[in-house]
Amino acid sequence: MIFKRHVELQKGELDITPLIDVVFQLLIFFMLTSSFISPAGIRINLPSASSGKPMTKQNMIIFVTGENKVMVDGKEVNLKGLKAKIKAAAKAESHILINADKESQLGGVVEIWDLCREAGISNLNIATEKKTTEGGAL
Repeated sequence: MIFKRHVELQKGELDITPLIDVVFQLLIFFMLTSSFISPAGIRINLPSASSGKPMTKQNMIIFVTGENKVMVDGKEVNLKGLKAKIKAAAKAESHILINADKESQLGGVVEIWDLCREAGISNLNIATEKKTTEGGAL
């Protein structure tokens, strides 16, 4: 086999067509894989508290909206469905976080709290926002 020992580069000629092809392919790839639709969320206005601490672990989040709708995993559930999910979480020894809107009725939150305690959930928390130091009457 004979190999060339001396290769000379031609000055002034640079073919950037392959570079442009790669850039366009990357652009098309990212356009197709990224999602332009924002995920549907649940709007919750959390009450504020000065004694709140961040949770280190959470496995199940229960949302209570301002209209007193109960949602788990982004889906609205009734009382029977909520009981089943709480019992499953109790068997798995999960932590539960209740995100209740400050406009929701306290009775609904207490009912959820009771369901969790009856099922044997020992790690139960209610989400709050950090209270600012500037005044705020109860």
